Amino acid sequence: LEMILSMLIKMLVILLLGIPATAVILFEIVLSGSAMFNHSNIRLPETIEPAIRKVIVTPSMHRIHHSTHQFEHDSNYGFFLSIWDHLFESYTDKSMEDDQTMPIGLKIFRSKENQRLSHILKMPFSNYK
Repeated sequence: LEMILSMLIKMLVILLLGIPATAVILFEIVLSGSAMFNHSNIRLPETIEPAIRKVIVTPSMHRIHHSTHQFEHDSNYGFFLSIWDHLFESYTDKSMEDDQTMPIGLKIFRSKENQRLSHILKMPFSNYK
C-alpha cells in the first residue's frame, strides 16, 4: 500500500512539474542501484572505503544502521549521499561489533515465528513496541 501511494505521489509531481521521462528513468535507475549497493555484502578495500564514505553511503556504513544497538541503528540514515549524516551529526563510523558477525535487525523479530511469511504479511497492521 505504501509503495502504491508513493508511486501515485511521484506520478503527480512528475506531471505537475513536467519532468522529462528520461530524467525520471535515470533517477529510478540510480535509486534502485544505490539500494542494491547499500544492502549488498560487498566489502570495499579498506584503503578506499573512508574516502568513498565521505560522499557516498557504502554497504558497511549502511549496515551499522541495521545494528541491534539502538545508538547505532539511530544513525547512518543516508540512502545515497553520506553528507546528510555528517551534516545532521547522525554519522557512526564503526560498529561496536565486528563487521562480519554484527547482529542486525530488531530483536523482537528474530524468532522463527516472526520470520514466517504469514507473520511478515501481518506486520504492517500490528502494533509492536
